[in-house]
Amino acid sequence: MPIPPEVTGEEIDPDVRQELMSLPKGLAEDVSRNLVMVAQLIDEDPEKAYEYSRIALRLASRVAAVREAAGFAAYATQKYSEALAEFRAARRMSGGVELWPVMADCERGLSRPERALAMAGEPEVQKLDKAGQVEMRLVAAGARRDLGQLDAAIVTLQSPELASSAVHPWTARLRYAYADALLAAGREREAREWFAKALEADKDGATDASDRLAEMDGVEFVDAFDEDEADEESDRGDVVDVDADLDEDDDLDEDDSDDSVGDKS
Repeated sequence: MPIPPEVTGEEIDPDVRQELMSLPKGLAEDVSRNLVMVAQLIDEDPEKAYEYSRIALRLASRVAAVREAAGFAAYATQKYSEALAEFRAARRMSGGVELWPVMADCERGLSRPERALAMAGEPEVQKLDKAGQVEMRLVAAGARRDLGQLDAAIVTLQSPELASSAVHPWTARLRYAYADALLAAGREREAREWFAKALEADKDGATDASDRLAEMDGVEFVDAFDEDEADEESDRGDVVDVDADLDEDDDLDEDDSDDSVGDKS
């Protein structure tokens, strides 16, 4: 697949570049450029990102960072079985636990919420950093909801991180998940409160908390483009038919002329 010439591979994360140093220089550059494309496209065009990840995988399947990137690209395209296999391979190579939450979420994607819950109770969770532990909590709550256990999902999300007034990169998503679980359980007043708290923490637009709040308040948004079209149609309806008016004036002139002739006689 073509790669824009401005993509050099130097944009890659320094840790990944370090891993790729085990490869011959030319090969490392090719892999780097494909990984950059994966990172650039994974949100806006996950299918294309997946294609670039497969190229990188064919070139350097024994590099943990490549397996991880392939896993995330597969995950973004909902190829959960493939994603899980790649994450497991990356974890074996690196020995880290950072991928544990997303691996558990793959189990959810494969309709195996019980396995996700089992992973939430494994010792690996204690080795995660704070962000990873919050992510694991979100996955576990989602698994509870998959099983129809709404009350248990709500309890799972109740934590010191949720109660804290401090804002972290994961705060908005945690509050949003809690609000959504409350709403699913019919606790609308509390849900509205937590959607508002999620919006307050959501500086990057990671959630649609504002839309959910508007929906709960019965606010309807009108598309500005549709509104402009409606205004144009209204304006067209008010346009005066100049030709018709001219014809009418001609008729009136003819009538006046006839009347004038009649008077002279």
